[in-house]
Amino acid sequence: MNSEHIVKSFDEELQQLNAVVLRMGGVAEAQLAGAIDALVKRDSELAERVVKGDEAIDEMDLELDENAIRTLALRQPMANDLREVISALKISSDLERIGDYAKNIAKRSIALNQLAHHEAARSIPRMAKLVQAIIKDVLDAYANHDANRSMDVWHRDEEVDEMYTALFRELLTYMMEDPRNITPCTHLLFVAKNIERIGDHATNIAETTYYLSTGERIEGGRPKSDMSSFQVVEPEDGETTEKEGA
Repeated sequence: MNSEHIVKSFDEELQQLNAVVLRMGGVAEAQLAGAIDALVKRDSELAERVVKGDEAIDEMDLELDENAIRTLALRQPMANDLREVISALKISSDLERIGDYAKNIAKRSIALNQLAHHEAARSIPRMAKLVQAIIKDVLDAYANHDANRSMDVWHRDEEVDEMYTALFRELLTYMMEDPRNITPCTHLLFVAKNIERIGDHATNIAETTYYLSTGERIEGGRPKSDMSSFQVVEPEDGETTEKEGA
């Protein structure tokens, strides 16, 4: 086997890894969109399909793990090629977690459908839309090895945190106003937290993509604006109570 053939076959293996990552990303995007759609439309059948659809992401994650391990063992890549393989492994792990969170949202929507519609649910789609746009952009950044776009996504996670903190405060207020709001708002809190965590994993992908593109880590701490763990609410009797984040 000549060296040209070896290089060509190795390039094909790397392309296959990238293709699996992007395929996983497409399914993860669709899963999140489906989960939010099921929540908004109160469609339990769609939510069930999202829950079952998580298996496809898990299978692709296993496929990529096996291919990456085989490539590492047989090719012993170095420098840029090694970054390609390691980045694919890390990003697939983040996408698998995004799929899990989308499944969790779908499960919560099924539970919410057993209850009367609550007006607080109207705030969820806006936050989800922002995260969906971030996922799309970070996958485009990965596909094109675009460091600048990765940095843009990295900074936008702060906006997701701000939206989550505002929604957390809103839901706490509803729960304190009327105990009947506690059950639906608790489900919505978990939905919001799952969306916020998806944003965190998209930010992880942005960091990995930046490293893949430049060979360098993003300097400085990740911008965070999630203040829900320190949220202070005012009960009707005037006492101040600190609530932990969901």
